Amino acid sequence: MPTPAVLRRCALVVVLLLAATGCAAPKHQATAPTSSAAADVPPELATYYGQTPEWTVCGDNECTDVVVPLDWSDPAGETITVAVERAPATDGDPVGSLLVNPGGPGVSAISFLSSFQLLVSAEVLAEYDLVAVDPRGVEASAPVTCVGPTELDEFFAWSGDLSTDEGLEEAMARNGAFGEACLEQTGPVLGHVDTASSARDMDVVRAVLGDDALTYLGYSYGTDLGATYAALFPERVGRMVLDGALNPTIDSGELAAGQAEGFESALRAYVADCQAGAGCPLTGDVDAGMGQIRALLDRVGDSPLPTDQGRPLTQSLAFYGVAMPLYAEQLWPALTQALAAATQQADGSVLLQLADQYLGRLEDGSYDSNQNEAFAAITCLDARPSSDVADMRAAAEQISAVAPTVGQFFSYGGASCARWPVPEVGPLDSYAAEGAAPIVVIGTTNDPATPYVWAEELADILSSGVLLTYEGEGHTAYGRSNDCIADAVDQYLLTGEAPQDGTRC
Repeated sequence: MPTPAVLRRCALVVVLLLAATGCAAPKHQATAPTSSAAADVPPELATYYGQTPEWTVCGDNECTDVVVPLDWSDPAGETITVAVERAPATDGDPVGSLLVNPGGPGVSAISFLSSFQLLVSAEVLAEYDLVAVDPRGVEASAPVTCVGPTELDEFFAWSGDLSTDEGLEEAMARNGAFGEACLEQTGPVLGHVDTASSARDMDVVRAVLGDDALTYLGYSYGTDLGATYAALFPERVGRMVLDGALNPTIDSGELAAGQAEGFESALRAYVADCQAGAGCPLTGDVDAGMGQIRALLDRVGDSPLPTDQGRPLTQSLAFYGVAMPLYAEQLWPALTQALAAATQQADGSVLLQLADQYLGRLEDGSYDSNQNEAFAAITCLDARPSSDVADMRAAAEQISAVAPTVGQFFSYGGASCARWPVPEVGPLDSYAAEGAAPIVVIGTTNDPATPYVWAEELADILSSGVLLTYEGEGHTAYGRSNDCIADAVDQYLLTGEAPQDGTRC
């Protein structure tokens, strides 16, 4: 099985489904924050909240850097900058800014911005400046750096038997060494890339942009970031949409268990769809098809498959290749092609291509961003699962019971952070966000990466949560599901009128 980790939770899969286009946009003049946008700020933070952005042209958009404290408990100490990119409103007279985060953790919001522009309506593009902020530790904002591409290849390809003491020890040692490399290359930033610090950064960006309240759309992990912001600054919440929700009160071990069940359910839905069509390599009923996928994963654990890329398909990489297309129904045909090649021709090439897309590995062997390093760093700061061996083995049994095909790949998550070289920050005490404006929480009923129950739970945790449900497959809903979801979200963003709690689409 692969080095254990909760799978990334992000909306970037839409990039694979869309052709990028560009259009010119009018440029804004640099403006200082309004007095109301920076109101009620402690004196020691006034310099941060009162800074004037210096915008530069970057493609069709404009960019700036915003200075924030490295350690929010020591605002007079060392500083870092977070990168901001803005796509100005198309009518030239915006009502404000709409900040967007695609998830991860570790995925660049700036890289996502051009694709997000293709997902939203012309009315939203006209009314809002679309703003992307790379969270601290991510890509353009004091990035976490750990190892080179060759070492990343080896890290993700490794497959060991974590059910044995020897395999578990090796997994913990490998993850510990990875963390030490991150600390050596990144320095003190590594201990300050937690979600709460990023949420505080986002409030500074809000003020610097001149907005009295934060209007925000977060996908997947971006819902965790949004919920954290709401908990810290409930009075500054404007129109907030959280799509593909996480429950921020559970640790990454519980997240992994939920994901295991979610991916098992999504894989069953894929198998049923595959078997109902032509050319499916999975025979018999759904249970039989799932058994054939299990058998394939077991075989490559013993004997990796050859590929035309010259890198063998290990069990770990095979799992990433299977998981990646489950993020969107539109990608299911690619999984059928990959499984056919692997089971009928003993060729792992297509599964490896899918794994590479998931991990952000390019054809030249480099990686497209630091998303993998940032994911590990943020996850290990926010909510570590137990690294007690007895606890991990008991959890592995429970996960395998509900996810017999993919459960092994979500087990032993405690090994990922057991020897991480900086201490855990942990979650907030409460996420109720008392006094916040309505917060729309979107859940997809068969979302593999963020199971629907988490959306129900988050809507209940938030004092002003409003649950909006998409009855369908895939990860997240806005921009990839149906007009019902799009119209409800657009109406809220444009008018402030939230959908009725419990609306189903």
